[in-house]
Amino acid sequence: MESNNRHLPLSNYRSYIQQEPNSRWFNLSKIPLGIYCLQSRDTTRRWSRFIRRLGEAPVIYDSSMTKQSCEALSAALRGHGFLRSSVSTDTIRRKRQISLVYRLNPGLQSYVENLHYESDSPQILQIVRTDLNSSLLYKGMPLDEEVLSAERSRIIATLREKGYYNLHKEFITFSADTASNDYGVDLTLHLRMPAGIDSTKAYAPYRLKDINIYEEATDNSRMASATLRKGMTLHFPQRSHLKPRVYNTHTYLRPDSLYREKDLRNSYSALNSLPAINYSTIRFTEPHKDSALLNADIFIKTAKPHTISAELEGTNTSGNLGAAVVLSYTNRNIFKGSESLSVKLRGAYEAITGLEGYSNQNYLEMNAETALRFPTLLMPFVSGQTKQHLKSTSEVTLMYGSQNRPEFHRRLLTGTWTYRWSPNSAPQWQHRLDLLSLNYIFMPWISDTFRQEYLEGDDPHYAVLRNSYENLFIMKTGYNFTYNSVKSNVADGLYQTNGYQIRIGVEFAGNLLYGLSHLFNAQRDKNNNYTLFNIAYSQYAKFDLDYAKSFIINDRNSMALHLGLGIAIPYGNSTIIPYEKRYFSGGANSVRGWNVRQLGPGSYKGKDGKIDFINQTGNLKLDMSLEYRTYLFWKLHAAAFIDAGNIWNTRNYADQPGGQFRFDSFYRQIAVSYGLGLRLNFDFFILRFDGGMKAIDPSEKSGRRHYPVIHPKFKRDFTFHFAVGLPF
Repeated sequence: MESNNRHLPLSNYRSYIQQEPNSRWFNLSKIPLGIYCLQSRDTTRRWSRFIRRLGEAPVIYDSSMTKQSCEALSAALRGHGFLRSSVSTDTIRRKRQISLVYRLNPGLQSYVENLHYESDSPQILQIVRTDLNSSLLYKGMPLDEEVLSAERSRIIATLREKGYYNLHKEFITFSADTASNDYGVDLTLHLRMPAGIDSTKAYAPYRLKDINIYEEATDNSRMASATLRKGMTLHFPQRSHLKPRVYNTHTYLRPDSLYREKDLRNSYSALNSLPAINYSTIRFTEPHKDSALLNADIFIKTAKPHTISAELEGTNTSGNLGAAVVLSYTNRNIFKGSESLSVKLRGAYEAITGLEGYSNQNYLEMNAETALRFPTLLMPFVSGQTKQHLKSTSEVTLMYGSQNRPEFHRRLLTGTWTYRWSPNSAPQWQHRLDLLSLNYIFMPWISDTFRQEYLEGDDPHYAVLRNSYENLFIMKTGYNFTYNSVKSNVADGLYQTNGYQIRIGVEFAGNLLYGLSHLFNAQRDKNNNYTLFNIAYSQYAKFDLDYAKSFIINDRNSMALHLGLGIAIPYGNSTIIPYEKRYFSGGANSVRGWNVRQLGPGSYKGKDGKIDFINQTGNLKLDMSLEYRTYLFWKLHAAAFIDAGNIWNTRNYADQPGGQFRFDSFYRQIAVSYGLGLRLNFDFFILRFDGGMKAIDPSEKSGRRHYPVIHPKFKRDFTFHFAVGLPF
C-alpha cells in the first residue's frame, strides 16, 4: 500500500484490505503455508485435518475482493475527511504469483470552517452549549467521522447522567455543507427526536421512585421484606443471605434521585464484586405511563457459601522425590456481610538422599494459612460517603509454617492487616496499604554438621548465609500503587496490549520499634542492636519502581519494553537487608541469559568460577527488557528479546568482591542477554518457553569471555526457562 501523501498513516488503513498474502514468521518466511502443505491429500485422515488447522491455506487471488478493498479504502478516506480521494491498484504478475499495490490518493483533507448546533428542545440545547468546554469539536478541526461519533457518544452520556433516560445516539445527526468553500465545511449538529418516540417523555429527566432488591429463592418458601430506607425495599426468602446494610452500601441507585448511568455502572460493579453474590441483574420499569418515573428492580443470584477443595502435588527437587497435599476451605459469607474466610492447609514430604553426616534423611513441611476479607474499608476517620466512592476491601491474614530438614528446623509466623482500594471513577488506579505486617522466623534446631560446615568460623563467604539462619523479626508497613492504562485486543488468537503500566512500592520496617527502644533506653545485644524477644529486629527502607509499555504494530506483531528499579537500605538496628527481602537477578522474569540467583552482584564471581546462590543477592537492582512478540499459528506465539540488568550492594561486603555499586563503574557491570521464546496461549493462561544467550558477562572483567556475543559457546552461555505467564 502506497500514498502520495507522506503524512497519511497507512497502518490505519491496512485493516480495510479484504485479502492479505500468506503470513510470514518474523516477516521473513511463510512457515504456516509450508505446514499446511505437509498434509496428505486424504482429508478424511485425522492427522491431515490437524495439520490443516495448524497451517495456513494458500491465499488465492480474487479480483472481486480487490474491488471490495478499494471501495472500503475509499469509504475510510472519506470518513477521515478526504472527500475527493481516490484509490487505484497496480497488479504485477510473476508466473503464478501476483503482487498487488493499492495506491491511495487522498487529496486535501476537509476541515470544519463553521460549527452550528440545532435542537428541537431549547432545554437540551442549553445543556449542550453549557458543556462546550468538554466538546471534541472545534473550528479548524479535520472532518473526521470517528471524532463525530465520539462526540455523539459523549453528549448522550452527559445527558443520561442528568436523568434523560430515553435519549440515545439516534437523537444526534450531523450535516456538512461543502458549497461555501472548496475544503472548508459548515458542520451542523442536529439533536432531534427520531420518529416513533413519545414526545412527552423524549426530553423528560427521569427520577427513581422505588428500588426493589430480590434475593433468589432456592425453594417455594414465602418471601419476606425489609425496608432499607424510604422507597428502597429488600425482598428475601425467609432469611436474607446478606444483611440489609450490605445492599445499602453497595447499591448506588437511590429513591427520589435522578437516573444516572454512573450510578447504574457502580451498582453493578459493587454488587458483583461481593464474594457472596454470583451475579446481579438490574431492570428499569415505568410505574406510571404519564410520569417520568422509574422503578429499579435488582435481582440477586447468590453464590454457594461454602467451598472445599483438595490438591495433590508431586515434587522433584534435584532428584529427591516427594509429594504434597493441599486442603482448602472457603466461606464467602461468614458473618452475613459477604465477609470471606479462607483456610488452607498444606503438608509436604520429601525423601532426601545423598546427605552425609545427618541423622534424619527426610523433609517434612506443614503450613496453615487463614485469611478474613471484608468488602469495605474498616478504617477509622473515613466517612461512609467516601467509602461509597471506592471499590475496597480490608483483609487480615495469618500464616504458620513448619519446616523440618536434615540440616535444620525452621518455624515461620506471619500476620498482616491490609487495605485495597480503587476509585469507582478510575478503576485503573489501584492502591494497597499493608498497615501492619509481622514476620517472625525461629530456628529451634540446627544440626551440628550444618553449623560446623556453614555457620561457624571466620570465613566471610558465609556471612550472608549465617544471617539467613538466625532468628528474625520484621515489623513493617508498606504501600503499593499501580496504574494500568492497558487496553487489550484479541486478534487471530494473539493477545496484545497497547498501553503502559506503572507499579510503585514503598516499605518501611523497624522504625516504630527503634523509636520505642530508644525512648525507653532498652538494652542492646553484643552487636549493639536493640532486641525484641531476644531477637535483633530488622530496620530498613525499600523502594521499587516497575514500568512496562507495549505497542501494537499490527494484528500479528507487537513490541513491549520493561524497566525495573529497586533499592533497599538498612539502617539503625540493621547493617544488612534480611535475606527474604534482598534482590536477585537472572531467571525467567529478569536477565534470561542466566538462571535465577546466578547473576551479580556487580562483577562478583563465585569461588573457582562456581555458582554461589548464597552470596548472589543485593539490595539494589536494575532490570531492562525489550521484546518483540509475534503470532505464529494455532495457539503458538513467538518472541525475540534483549535483556539487561544486574544487582548490587550499596555497602562493601568482604564476601562479595566487586559487588558494591559505584557510579563510575556500574554501567560496565550491566549484564546483557538475548534470545528467542515460544508461548502457548490458552487464553486463560500462557505457557512460556524462553532460551537466553549471554551477550555481556560482567563476572568476566575483560577478554573474550566478557563478550560471549562475539565468541558464543552454547553449553556455557545458553539458559532455558519455563514459566507461566508473560515476563512483564
